[in-house]
Amino acid sequence: MRLKKDVRKFSFLGFAALLLWIKTYIVYKTCFDIDIENWHQELILFINPLSFLLILFGFSLFFKSQRAHHRYIIIASFLTSFVLAANVIFYRFFNDFLTLPVLFQMSNMGDLGGSVAELLNVSDFLLFSDVLLLWAVSRWKRKESTSAFHVPLKMKAAFYTCVLVVFSTNLVLSEVERPELLTRTFDREILVKNLGTYNYHVYDAVLQSKSKAQRALADSSELVEIQNYMQGNHEEKKDSLFGVAKGKNVIVISMESTQSFVINQKVNGQEITPFLNQFIKESYYFNQFYHQTGQGKTSDAEFLVDNSLYPLGRGSVFFTHAGNKYYATPTILKRHGYYSAVLHANNKSFWNRDMMYPQFGYDRFFSLSDYDVTPENSVGWGLKDIPFFDQSMEYLTYMPQPFYAKFITLTNHFPFQLGLEDQYIAPYTSDSKTLNRYFPTVRYTDEALKHFITKLKQDGLYDNSIIIIYGDHYGISDNHQVSMGQYMGEKVTPFLSTQLQRVPFIIHIPGDRYKGTITNVAGQIDIKPTILHLLGISDERDVRFGHNLFSLPANNVTVLRNGSFITNDYLYTDTKCYNQHTKKEVDKSFCKPYMNQAKKELEYSDKIIYGDLLRFYN
Repeated sequence: MRLKKDVRKFSFLGFAALLLWIKTYIVYKTCFDIDIENWHQELILFINPLSFLLILFGFSLFFKSQRAHHRYIIIASFLTSFVLAANVIFYRFFNDFLTLPVLFQMSNMGDLGGSVAELLNVSDFLLFSDVLLLWAVSRWKRKESTSAFHVPLKMKAAFYTCVLVVFSTNLVLSEVERPELLTRTFDREILVKNLGTYNYHVYDAVLQSKSKAQRALADSSELVEIQNYMQGNHEEKKDSLFGVAKGKNVIVISMESTQSFVINQKVNGQEITPFLNQFIKESYYFNQFYHQTGQGKTSDAEFLVDNSLYPLGRGSVFFTHAGNKYYATPTILKRHGYYSAVLHANNKSFWNRDMMYPQFGYDRFFSLSDYDVTPENSVGWGLKDIPFFDQSMEYLTYMPQPFYAKFITLTNHFPFQLGLEDQYIAPYTSDSKTLNRYFPTVRYTDEALKHFITKLKQDGLYDNSIIIIYGDHYGISDNHQVSMGQYMGEKVTPFLSTQLQRVPFIIHIPGDRYKGTITNVAGQIDIKPTILHLLGISDERDVRFGHNLFSLPANNVTVLRNGSFITNDYLYTDTKCYNQHTKKEVDKSFCKPYMNQAKKELEYSDKIIYGDLLRFYN
């Protein structure tokens, strides 16, 4: 009789854990695109929330009254549901899971506006239905809730023994399925699939603490090791283009959310990027060029372009390590008489830019306060691209020459809003409103670029400048694969999904002979060394992982932040190896020679950032 009474004390706890366990598994299957290959992985996915939930709710066994016991479980259930809901909303666009550094970036939320509203669904509130049910049960039992609550020590010990067995079983099964699981910190899907959403967040917190300690423990020998690796793998070759743009201005344009699948293509029978299609014929165009950003998106692209270092796998470097020492392009160019500036009509603190740009060596940041922004000339995230370039020309014209000027566009940003008066082509027709609206905003940015280039010619800057245009990151996430498949005319496989991470990259050099399409695989990490090469600057102090794009090594590997990589012959993603030419899966041995290099580069770059290793330079 006593045993039965003691066991009943676990009923509310067990009921809460069961509800949240089932709810989490349903979310796994309906809201996250987690690839399951066999029943073993399905079993791991099913059991992985349980150990965390039992540990979390198990703390309620130490309360002295049933009311406190119930109250704790309801609050814990609400907070856990909130974490789950936040991941669902974040995943809906970014196809990724939250990390602690991303949560620290919540100061950005005030600027997100319509983007967050677009991601919210009414069904999201159902994720809290079990909390309401628990509250109702607690109210129903409120007469009992004032009674004393005591769980014998033996029962607690038995409970936590079961928890330990569940957790150990989960971990052992996961390690069997995915050896070295806890070293793959860059692959959040694998961590969530094996550890579970909640245990993953605990592990993420451990990683955050570890990263904070890395700087204090770092020393200059780590930088020497990385430099030795770079010297052995990044030999500088001077080709015929070395110094071809010596002393010229450098104009860099970041095209928001622009992917390569729009280049030289049509929608509704009309060209999506008519200006860029023509400009490419007068420039160098790299048609196998990939973005390498992580959770920092546009800020990650900026970090790659200016530093030739990989962004972090968790959060944005602009937020987490704005106090580090860097040896960025503006710092190097300053030694050669260049003035540098960023022009971006957004709040200067967004992505912590006002803190980060001085670390890169920029002389001036023209931000929102430098532009005349009205309801008539803005949409979505702010100033439309055409008035942005118009107003920027005033600043560009009076900059000391030579200058290094970076422009960051805004209009082609999710949720891709644009008034009818600015639509040069009609929206696409598919089940994805996001994809449908994407094409008109890309077309508008293309028109804005045409407008800007015309202005450069009129003001005499065109012939004395090299112009570099790049896409910063994807605009259409994997959550729109069905509609993308409709547009592409083929099913979006993991291979095609990775290829869709290609973004436009154009280098225009004054002179008719500097043009052509280059098909070698490359990425944003290669932009910095390419700019310096064209300007005739060779700096032995420079720490970089990229190559000059005009003399890439034969075995060049373009590494994405999620651990995928691409060579001219092979593509590796989601633990599978594909032949680039046949687009078919091949034996993993073909990709194996590049795996160590890809992993090592990401690890070395992380060491530089987490350890602030560049501070050891004099």
